[in-house]
Amino acid sequence: MKLLVFGASGATGRALVSTALADGHTVTAFVRTPGKLAISHENLRVIVGNVADQQAVERAVAGHDAVFSCLGVGVPLKHDPAVVAGIGFIIAAMQKAGPARFIYLSFLGVCDSRRQLGPLLGGVIVPLVLRHEVADHEAKERLIVESSLDWTIVRPPRLSNGAATGEFRHGIGVRAASLLPTLARADVAAFMLGLISDATYSRRAVALLR
Repeated sequence: MKLLVFGASGATGRALVSTALADGHTVTAFVRTPGKLAISHENLRVIVGNVADQQAVERAVAGHDAVFSCLGVGVPLKHDPAVVAGIGFIIAAMQKAGPARFIYLSFLGVCDSRRQLGPLLGGVIVPLVLRHEVADHEAKERLIVESSLDWTIVRPPRLSNGAATGEFRHGIGVRAASLLPTLARADVAAFMLGLISDATYSRRAVALLR
């Protein structure tokens, strides 16, 4: 399939691109800093652009079978209104010309998933330390939920760079079994790719936990 990945040069975006290419997909990576992607493949096309550029987003979206967002924030722990606007541009472009399938990487602790983290993370760290990032994710999720797209929101815990294990749980109400849950980016990437043609979580938000 022809896949488009926004935020492809971030750690999770690179894992998603690598996994998609290994699975035989044709991938377009939309990046602001191409040197950070560090992946070369005959089935990889790189578009250099800014997600806050509506015309660039529209040009990138056309001709793909599914779109992924692994967009992060420009500065950790700060608001990033440009990325919030960018998600709106992605949605508008997809609703105008397709495709319909949109898979968005959020994180556990956003919206109603906060209670799934337990009292330390869900009750203290997320609402205090990560409040700006949470607010941005909640704004982006609202745009997605209100759209007509066939979307899935994926909410993992803190991510690590370890190898994929395939040993994790997924579902609407799964809860953390440890105080500081982590999950490998490679596992998240594999799960997100599996959602391309799996309607189990169509128009739903799904949590991932070990």
